[in-house]
Amino acid sequence: MLMFLFLVVALAVVVAAVTLAVVGGGESTPLPEAAPERLSDPLPADRPVGGADVESLRFPLAPRGYRMAEVDDALGRLAAELAERDARIADLESALAGARGTGPGLDEPGPEEA
Repeated sequence: MLMFLFLVVALAVVVAAVTLAVVGGGESTPLPEAAPERLSDPLPADRPVGGADVESLRFPLAPRGYRMAEVDDALGRLAAELAERDARIADLESALAGARGTGPGLDEPGPEEA
């Protein structure tokens, strides 16, 4: 019976200690504030992304690796800019091909085409 009473008192002390640790007292908060989901945009917004921007791109570490939202945003931005550049290159190549075919005397291959 004495052992049972001792266990009940010990259990009450442990529960009280855990409650005080979680709830806390005073003005200090027991749990730290959560880190913001997005720290900063690693890619420049005022100009196109360059090779140096991609090489210097580093993501902050999260408890289990990287923050998926930041990686997804960066990859989405890079994919959009690459698609835009590919479309621009295709437009310029078709314009160049059209200019070569319509100029006077350009039916013969030039020195760089031969």
